Amino acid sequence: MKEGGDGKFYNPHSHARVDELAGAPLATFGQRCAAILIDILLILGSYVPFMIGLRYLVEDRLHLTEDLYRSAHMQVRFDFHGLLEVAWTLWLVLYFGLLVWRTNGLTPGKRLMGIRIVSLTHTRISLWQAVERALGYGASALEAGFGFLQYFLQPNRCCVHDRIAETIVIRER
Repeated sequence: MKEGGDGKFYNPHSHARVDELAGAPLATFGQRCAAILIDILLILGSYVPFMIGLRYLVEDRLHLTEDLYRSAHMQVRFDFHGLLEVAWTLWLVLYFGLLVWRTNGLTPGKRLMGIRIVSLTHTRISLWQAVERALGYGASALEAGFGFLQYFLQPNRCCVHDRIAETIVIRER
């Protein structure tokens, strides 16, 4: 087969990183489930006080639940529920994105369970990979969580969010 350096043929460009990870012990489904449950408890424990403070600021201090503008043809109101949905998404991306990026693949739950997320393409997880993986949790949750159950079907025990971000979860050595 001809080499693909001139752009005419497909070049699979196997990364040296893939060779580095060969033989790494993969995290079990139980370890991954326990880690995500710990992380969800931490997220809820920090999100609820934040939302209480936000509700106080929006409703009691800024009075944004009242009509912002009203005329004969139009009425403008602040949508607090829409703000909550955006805030929840941002909270999850901050937790699972920035935290994973800053700690190179660890969340408190993963640290407690002795597992780590590793990149298949780089020695450190990039910010983009971490955010992709965080948003990929939504894709894994679709269709009654089938994306998480793909752990049992895919090579290297990858869920949908792992494949989206090109990561795997390994046991710490």
